[in-house]
Amino acid sequence: MNIGTFVVLVIVACIVGLAARKVWKDKKSGKSCSSCGGSCGGCSGCHPAPSKKK
Repeated sequence: MNIGTFVVLVIVACIVGLAARKVWKDKKSGKSCSSCGGSCGGCSGCHPAPSKKK
């Protein structure tokens, strides 16, 4: 593996990692929408996640 391939691999890995982190944080905060793929403008299946209050 040459240095150019390694640099591109590291950049792609960082982009994928940041995207996965955003999806995880959005899901944790209740911003995700699993039934319409994220385009929630006309989706009736999207609603905030229930709060975890006791």
